[in-house]
Amino acid sequence: MDRLAILTGAGVSAESGLGTFRDNDGLWDNYDPMEVASIDGWYRNRKKVLDFYNIRRKQLENAAPNEAHKLIASLEKRFKVDVITQNVDNLHERAGSTNVLHLHGELCKVRPENTFCEVDGFSEKEVYDVGYGEVHLGDKAPNGVQLRPHIVFFGEAVPNMTKAVEIVSKADMVLIVGTSLSVYPAASLYHYAPDSAPVYLIDPKAPGIADARIRHIKMVATDGMREFVKMI
Repeated sequence: MDRLAILTGAGVSAESGLGTFRDNDGLWDNYDPMEVASIDGWYRNRKKVLDFYNIRRKQLENAAPNEAHKLIASLEKRFKVDVITQNVDNLHERAGSTNVLHLHGELCKVRPENTFCEVDGFSEKEVYDVGYGEVHLGDKAPNGVQLRPHIVFFGEAVPNMTKAVEIVSKADMVLIVGTSLSVYPAASLYHYAPDSAPVYLIDPKAPGIADARIRHIKMVATDGMREFVKMI
């Protein structure tokens, strides 16, 4: 069975009603990312950051996987699929995808703020699933330390990049859905695919890079996934 590496971004979840940061009316318009999504912002005002992610969890609770998520999950019938996502939501899992690697963390999880990334990520013993519940200042882990979102903030390393590179380097095909290829290091991942592996990009906008290797399907995620399924 051929290996298919699928790289996804915010555009996949936008059709489920989860706003992206960069589009018009996105989260950037309502929040300063350096205040709510950076490690410096966390140290300046932990309460503000916790409140922001409490709001995002509530939004996620009321969202549902869309057709793009479901079509991605359905590809497991034909390929050995690994989904590598920049999204922190759980919509891929809820749609049925069984191999999902989150580059930027997971919204429904928290960890003590004094935990540090190991070579291959964080110890699962230090990461706690809170579902769609709220986390507040003063809520502590069993080790007595304040809980923080299990999110990769701006200014922090991306612990799962090594795993992601390994997955892409073994792929027979790469599919990129709903990302502008402008956020690094994730945007560089497809470069690690073997030369023989075709690379497809589903995005309504032209990519921010010129690369003849990319086969561009200029559609939103759901329409583009329908087209991709037909093509293969």
